[in-house]
Amino acid sequence: MNRREACSRRETGPDEQSGHPKRTFGRMDRRQNVTTLICHPGRCRMKRREFIAATAALLLSPAVAQEIRRRIGLLFVNELPPAWQSAWLEGLRNHGWVEGKNLTFEYRFARSQDRLPAMAAELVAVGADVLMAGNPQAAVALKSATASVPIVFVGVADPIRIGLVNNLARPGGNITGLATFVPGQFISKQIEILRELVPTASKIAVVANPGNAIHKFVLAEELPQAAGKLGLNFVIVEATTAEELDTAFAAAAAQQPDAIVPFGDPLTLRNAPQVAALAAKHRLPAIYLSRQFATPAGLISYGPDFPDLFRRAGGYVDKILKGNKPSELPVEQPTKYELVINLKAAKELGLTVPPTLLARADDVIE
Repeated sequence: MNRREACSRRETGPDEQSGHPKRTFGRMDRRQNVTTLICHPGRCRMKRREFIAATAALLLSPAVAQEIRRRIGLLFVNELPPAWQSAWLEGLRNHGWVEGKNLTFEYRFARSQDRLPAMAAELVAVGADVLMAGNPQAAVALKSATASVPIVFVGVADPIRIGLVNNLARPGGNITGLATFVPGQFISKQIEILRELVPTASKIAVVANPGNAIHKFVLAEELPQAAGKLGLNFVIVEATTAEELDTAFAAAAAQQPDAIVPFGDPLTLRNAPQVAALAAKHRLPAIYLSRQFATPAGLISYGPDFPDLFRRAGGYVDKILKGNKPSELPVEQPTKYELVINLKAAKELGLTVPPTLLARADDVIE
């Protein structure tokens, strides 16, 4: 008996040989590229391994795979700048992950630090496969909310000092990611660049957010080291809200500093145009953490290439979704730093940018 006779379509009439109702278990169905062999007992044999292989092939087919969407929960204080968001999505696409195809995003934007714990709990509750934090405060909130869901952070200056990881090489726990700079060196480097623009500067104001744990460590440890190394005096002012930024800059200006350093923070980033305008208003040469400040009116920025960090974060998410544990993925540091100089802002402050500094700039705004 050939295969066509043994494996026939479902029929309801009696069996031709026995006279009993024909026992069938299915049919050859070639609709939608799916073949199911259902045979008369004793006439068609389908080996178990063939059945398993056929089933596996079906499950791995593109049509089925696209229906399986992994969920990413993202926690930020502010919306990401467009360039950072584009880089993040590009990093995922480079590894085959596309929103709406095999990924679903759950975004939470807290706007203020006190809302982070509740939003972190929400993201854990929705059943995210991976959680992502875009700043130190968000990372701390997510780590407090879960000890089991994998977490990737981006934009954390010193993850060891704020208790996120045990060490950079083997983070431990359920969290890993990308730091923004090498602790103990970055602030001094920023100030050295600022002094190339203002060689006579001896008193420098600093704008810090007391709610940022990283700022506390920098003020307690790195600034005293920089003061001794560079022979500087520092004036510290604080701000936790947009309204307090005006007061902080006014208080700093009253101390007659030669320049000012607004520390990087969700507060200053969200209000970058205001911060740059306040520095210009009080005629204070300033150096910032990212180009978001230098692009509108800020004098100069020096910091990690944030789009590159977010692009690389896509690789971390890919590894975790494929089964790697965060505890085994080393925390990485920036490989690219970006120096941006605004010549128009320098001219308005009466400053001449040294050719050696211009030559090192990644971008010059004229």
